[in-house]
Parts: sequence; structure tokens; C-alpha cells
Amino acid sequence: MDCTKSGEIIRRIRKEKGLKQRELAEKLNISEKTVSKWERGLGCPDVNILTELAAALDVKIESLLEGNLNSDKPNSGNLKNLCFYICPSCGNIITSFSDTAVYCCGRKLEKRAPVKAADGQKLTVEVVENEWYVSSLCEMTKEDYVTFIAYLTADKVTITKTYPEWNLQTRFYNRGHGKLIWGDTRGGLYFQLI
Repeated sequence: MDCTKSGEIIRRIRKEKGLKQRELAEKLNISEKTVSKWERGLGCPDVNILTELAAALDVKIESLLEGNLNSDKPNSGNLKNLCFYICPSCGNIITSFSDTAVYCCGRKLEKRAPVKAADGQKLTVEVVENEWYVSSLCEMTKEDYVTFIAYLTADKVTITKTYPEWNLQTRFYNRGHGKLIWGDTRGGLYFQLI
């Protein structure tokens, strides 16, 4: 923990929130001098108070420890580069336009990069009327199955949840060429262009 960087973050956020050092100190049941010491980089907050300090400033503890508020840069690209985060505990699927800090089930999730599906892993895609009909001959068992399929174009994303009791088949409104991304229970994340 760099006391100077952390102190700068504390000072900047406190001022953004319109708080005086005394007011922040009162929220944390500490002295005003302690807040002043932190902000000047002459000391760091004690580990026991970090959770309360982060809550009072509405920032992540990691931001205080790192002394960095890296604001995510807006994604000026398209949705074909959507970021996927998948919780290994509950299977929750979280997406974002750019890299960010994502937490689920008490742990930080890492961004998952889909890998190009090999010929034997690809899904079958057919045009039926105005839809992409997506299916697979792979057996779906309770232990090994595709958990979701997403269809991404430059400006839209559609995600379908799949279940082991059903055959792997779904339909997406055909919005032109795009990318199919799917994940499975083994932790694989794949893509193919359509």
C-alpha cells in the first residue's frame, strides 16, 4: 500500500463528496488528525478500518489499497468484443463493454476470453425463415452441458440460457452476420462466426 497514493485518493473522493475531514472522521469514529495524516501520505489507514472507509467513500477496498481509481474507458468498439465474466460457484454470467472489476459469490471474477471453436465443437447454424436456428448433436447431461449461447452483432446481444434436460437448440432473430459465444459446465468459453 502506497500511503501517498492512497492519501491522494482519500482526499480527492472526500472533496468530491463534499465532506470535510472532520465529517469523514466522525463517520469512522476517528480523529480529524488521522484523516489529515492519511491525506498527506504520512500514514495509511489501519486494515481494521478499510471496509468502513471504503463504504464511507463509496469505493472498492482495492482502489484504496492500490491508490488508483482506474475509471474504465468507454468502449468505442462494437458488441462483438463484449467481455464475459462467469462465476465458477453459481454459474452467473456477467457481461460488460470493457474490462472492469466484477465480483460474484464473494470472489473477484476474471474476464474470460472465448476461444475459436474447433470443427468438432462448432454448433450447427441454419437459416430458417428470418432466424438463425442453432443446434448441436452433442449430448447434454447434468454433468456436461452448454449453459448459455449468446448471439452478438455490432449493436445487439441476445443471450439464451440452456438446460441439460433439453436438446441443445435455440433460435435467434437473424440480424445479419455476427458471433455466437457459448459456455459449458467444464469452464469452456467458445465462439464461432456466423
